[in-house]
Amino acid sequence: MRKPVDLSSLVPVLFGFAAFQQLRAASELQLFEYLTLNGPSSSDEVSTGLGLPPKSARTLLLGTTALGLTERTGDRYTPSETLRAAIDDGTWPHIRSIIDFQQRVSYLPAQEYAESLRTGKNLGLKHLPGTGRDLYTRLEENPELGNRFYRGMHAWSELSNPVLVHQVDYRSVTKVLDVGGGDAVNAIALARAHPHLKVTVFDLEGAVEVARDNVEAAALGDRIDVVAGDMFAEPMPHGYDLVLFAHQFVIWSPEQNATLLKRAFEALSPGGRVVVFNAFADDDGAGPLYTALDNVYFTVLPFEESTIYPWCEHEEWLATAGFVDITRTHHHGWTPHGVIEGRKPGE
Repeated sequence: MRKPVDLSSLVPVLFGFAAFQQLRAASELQLFEYLTLNGPSSSDEVSTGLGLPPKSARTLLLGTTALGLTERTGDRYTPSETLRAAIDDGTWPHIRSIIDFQQRVSYLPAQEYAESLRTGKNLGLKHLPGTGRDLYTRLEENPELGNRFYRGMHAWSELSNPVLVHQVDYRSVTKVLDVGGGDAVNAIALARAHPHLKVTVFDLEGAVEVARDNVEAAALGDRIDVVAGDMFAEPMPHGYDLVLFAHQFVIWSPEQNATLLKRAFEALSPGGRVVVFNAFADDDGAGPLYTALDNVYFTVLPFEESTIYPWCEHEEWLATAGFVDITRTHHHGWTPHGVIEGRKPGE
């Protein structure tokens, strides 16, 4: 059980917006890259190296050190062990894309959270140019913002999809239908990790245009194909033994999610499986913290119905659609992503 908040632990909550801005500034100014490349550095060296006034360098280093993002030994600073590891293993560019996403897409809309809760409407849209009633329509009206958004989504997938790629059993699977597969990030990861799989990305025309380019760049055109279509309005392609919904069920209402699972059940052959991959809330409604905070974004932006649902609700939808042998697979990493799957009876 999480320890109840006291006045001291309230500080990072009360100043949470400022903590994020310390991280964002350090990312934008490439502080961690500078310290990694140049080794332990003084405040004056950071000032010169980043082209900052001396006071600005001191202010930034105070913020990052107090937050544990940098460490100070004597008068010299280094990245924290966690950030240094993220830079070394290639994770840091994905985190930078997420920081940019939070700043450019989520930050201002988040101030509409209370009113969005009060009205049940995604009122954060007022901070994004355009006239559409949902986030995705607004992104179509603003290509630059759309690029930032999809870079952020791609980064989330790269960080969280090991549970999908490595913890799901694909030994009896040959053909995967990736419904709402977007830019094909998960299809590409699956194809690379499991050479016997053939994957079809099924999404709207605008999304699959990007998917086609990414599949071609990955030289996987012989194993991944792309089909344009509307998952709600058009029949799902048949002939697949696994249907995948990745990062879809946080967008739609419970009724829409149940409908998608029924359509997947109808499309699958007997014995086929459906796999749902996204973030989950705990069944007891007490966490995890990541989910609780990320739900601010889902409340103010995508659709009025968007939210992160608990595991147990997914199980109810799957059972209602007719699936059996329902299982949960938890991610071993720091995000609450996971997989829940079911089998169509018959084999």
